[in-house]
Amino acid sequence: MNNRSALVVLSGGQDSTTCLFWAKHHFKNVCAISYRYGQHHEQEVQIAQAICAEHGVPFTALDVPLIGTLGSNSLTDSTIPMDAEKPADGLPNTFVPGRNLFFLAIAAVYAREHGVFDLVTGVGQTDYSGYPDCRDAFIRSLNVTLNLAMDEQFRIHTPLMWLDKAGVWALADELGVFDVVRERTLTCYRGIPGDGCGECPACKLRRDGLQKYLATRNH
Repeated sequence: MNNRSALVVLSGGQDSTTCLFWAKHHFKNVCAISYRYGQHHEQEVQIAQAICAEHGVPFTALDVPLIGTLGSNSLTDSTIPMDAEKPADGLPNTFVPGRNLFFLAIAAVYAREHGVFDLVTGVGQTDYSGYPDCRDAFIRSLNVTLNLAMDEQFRIHTPLMWLDKAGVWALADELGVFDVVRERTLTCYRGIPGDGCGECPACKLRRDGLQKYLATRNH
């Protein structure tokens, strides 16, 4: 553990919650930020807040509805049926354009005002839904841009970048929070905590990774 402080972008889902505990393991002081951007599964913010309260992590939630209205997507527009699978040509309509760009930029400004320059996010490009703003190249580019924009030296940490979902479960287990992540988090796009609905894209990724990990864990 080092003596630096970190701000975790926390949605209350499997990935970001695992990152929260990863940050607690690696940084002396950890705080978290969540966003209400018009998502149907806004309950994730309350879940993130509850997890932080239980584990002594200062928590902030910001209202940023503009993010959900700039582009067309099924997570904020109830008139759009949610894609069950990633289309063969193009992005799934669960992609919220610019979401991680905005989340990290806002987090950087907030962190700077509190003297924090380490940002932690749960994005990863190994086992994901094809979102371009989860890729390593984007994170590296944004890190440079944030440093130039504010003349600071931010560090964006992505502990899950090269892990598949089974690897994320393994990390949660290694950190001693497997049950917290499985039972308390909200990954489901339909807003059902824990194992979720089992049918939306986020639930399928989560379930498949869990089954893969448990097959190795139980041997």
